[in-house]
Amino acid sequence: MRKFNFKALLLLSCGHVAVDTFQGALPAILPFLKDNLSLSYTMAGMILIVANISSSVIQPLFGRLADRKDTYILLPLGAFLAGAGFCTLPLARNYLMVVLLAAVSGMGIAAFHPAAFKTARFFTGEKMATGMSVFSVGGNAGMALGPILALSVIHYRGFSSLWWMASLTILFVTSVLVFRRTVAVPPFAPPPAAKAATGGPKAAHRALIVIICVIILRTWTLYCVITYVPFYYINYLRGNPIFAGKLVSLFLLGGAAGTLVGSPLADRFGHRFWLRFSMLSDALLFPLVLWTHGPVLFAIITLFGLMLVSTFPITIVMGQNLFPHSTGVASGFMSGFAIGAGGIGVTLLGVVADHFGVPLAMKCIWALPVTGFVLAMMLSYPVAERVKSNLAAAGG
Repeated sequence: MRKFNFKALLLLSCGHVAVDTFQGALPAILPFLKDNLSLSYTMAGMILIVANISSSVIQPLFGRLADRKDTYILLPLGAFLAGAGFCTLPLARNYLMVVLLAAVSGMGIAAFHPAAFKTARFFTGEKMATGMSVFSVGGNAGMALGPILALSVIHYRGFSSLWWMASLTILFVTSVLVFRRTVAVPPFAPPPAAKAATGGPKAAHRALIVIICVIILRTWTLYCVITYVPFYYINYLRGNPIFAGKLVSLFLLGGAAGTLVGSPLADRFGHRFWLRFSMLSDALLFPLVLWTHGPVLFAIITLFGLMLVSTFPITIVMGQNLFPHSTGVASGFMSGFAIGAGGIGVTLLGVVADHFGVPLAMKCIWALPVTGFVLAMMLSYPVAERVKSNLAAAGG
């Protein structure tokens, strides 16, 4: 029986920190790219959508490679490209170059995630969501670190000094090359419980479609918040960029905490239950983000991030359970759509901001978690009870 391997998951999680730091930082620096190149809100949103599409569309292809052969090299290569594309953005002198560099960074993200998720799955043992949360929390931490790190570098060293952030990539690439044996994965065989629990291909595909739709809405919410909080406080209210960075980082740090808190609860009470509970909580909390101020706002936005991001490793595990023989492809679709969908939502919201203002764009975000909750209530997850009972028997 496969065992929970914290050491391997921790190393993979460090790589997740490095890669997703750049993903989290890109929306936060959009106001500076917008000012430097005199861009519209829609054009700024297009930078994000290009980065996210390049990081999502080809993820299932990398996942297919991960299901067929050893793709260890994708871990350091993906981290390198993600950092290189982002850290060279200050060198861009025109809009096209910014878009191309954002695409390079996105391709690095696409190369890293499916192989890393598949590798992490092997080391989770029977506590699938809990184990995946150890890996996923690195991504959440990276997303949270990205905005405040990038804005702090810009504030104290200037926009041209973003290359300092490349140190994260260098550390991970060096570590994963030195400790290669730690993340070595033998041929993957899905556990019998997962094989027997899918309830047939039609039921699995129907469940997958609903889960992907919920992921899209969840990720639209995430990216719209981390993109338009800086626009709202820096451009609209003319506030301190560091304050905006703190709000975004607290939101994402809450998500990192939620990953660790939510996954054990999902293993105990059911993955579908926690997905529904999370989306309901998000729908109730978001209006408070708009209505509160000061320390209360810090607390609310942290709790909102905690509930929103807590389901990220859970939906990955749900997809892997639905298709246990193709965990790389399933991971590519789940994480790929999650990444790619965010830019689409930001671009649509950019159109609203250009025509009706940033405050209205912020208010429109509320419809996303509400719709996500409705879809989650419609979800028929054919592996839910079987997986839950097996985890309980294993002491999970």
